Amino acid sequence: MSDAAQPTAAEVRAAAEAVKTALDRHLAAVERRTGDDDTAVYEAFNALAAAAETYDELLYDRYDEVTPFEIPGADDGLPPYAGPDEPQALSVLIRRDYAVAEPRRLAAQARRVADLDHDEEGPRGTAAAIGVLFGEYEPDEIASRHKEFGLEEGDSTVWVTAAGEFPEPGEWLAAPFEQADPERIVCRFDISSVFDDEDDDEGPDDGDGDD
Repeated sequence: MSDAAQPTAAEVRAAAEAVKTALDRHLAAVERRTGDDDTAVYEAFNALAAAAETYDELLYDRYDEVTPFEIPGADDGLPPYAGPDEPQALSVLIRRDYAVAEPRRLAAQARRVADLDHDEEGPRGTAAAIGVLFGEYEPDEIASRHKEFGLEEGDSTVWVTAAGEFPEPGEWLAAPFEQADPERIVCRFDISSVFDDEDDDEGPDDGDGDD
């Protein structure tokens, strides 16, 4: 980096002060924690991570020095796991996005399903067709056959979260995703075309390692 592009000493010190402020804010939020899903603690964690990352970058650019600690940034994914060490139950939360690429194909498939059930009237409109198909097929089957249904895959994610107790039947049906606490995620699996773009940006691998 050229001298002209380097941060000033004042900018580095200001970044250090921002880390101190973020530390105080994070500690105060933890002390006032109202539960495992307290959003104030999560927001304070992200603010601390961002401030630490900025300070680390400026410190390196100015003095060619690094900090002795590493805090995951807000964009790195998940906060540290804060769930039970011995979970008694698990919840698997799945999100899959699709674009309706071929509405006619979607409608045709829905009509075919409706024709098999002679007591049902054929769907009218894309929303009705979607309801027919997802009522007939499991989400995993739709995921594996999405092109047949005129759908185009988007991003998807699977969260496996820990729970202390197995919920009572019907307990969470009114708000099934309300308690999706990032701090209770045991593992997470993401699929996105953005990862393919990142691999392309890295260029070909010149090494001789295995695929």
